[in-house]
Amino acid sequence: MLPTEHRLRRREDFATAVRRGRKAGRPLLVVHLFRRTDPHEPGEVPPPTRAGFVVSKAVGGATVRNLVKRRLRHLIRDRLASLPTGSLVVVRALPGAGTADHAELARDLDTALQRLLGRAP
Repeated sequence: MLPTEHRLRRREDFATAVRRGRKAGRPLLVVHLFRRTDPHEPGEVPPPTRAGFVVSKAVGGATVRNLVKRRLRHLIRDRLASLPTGSLVVVRALPGAGTADHAELARDLDTALQRLLGRAP
């Protein structure tokens, strides 16, 4: 489960990540990453990294979509520490994600995040 403070909920935050962030596409998903650049005051707690998910009906029925969302939430939770503090991440599942297993989703997510963070795979 992804902790509440790390969930992206507002439409404006999704739009910011998608419109102003960088994106990396893979066969099963597209990842959008927006890094916040506004400095916070010394001693002030920086905002947490937040993640949101877009899983459309093209992925499958309600059961399949919920399964994909659960898998993606689990995968992102394990990778939050490697993301810049205060960044916004939107993961959009593509139609193939409905038939992919956990390992395939993890591979595509890791590859996309490495590309966005400028790290070699």
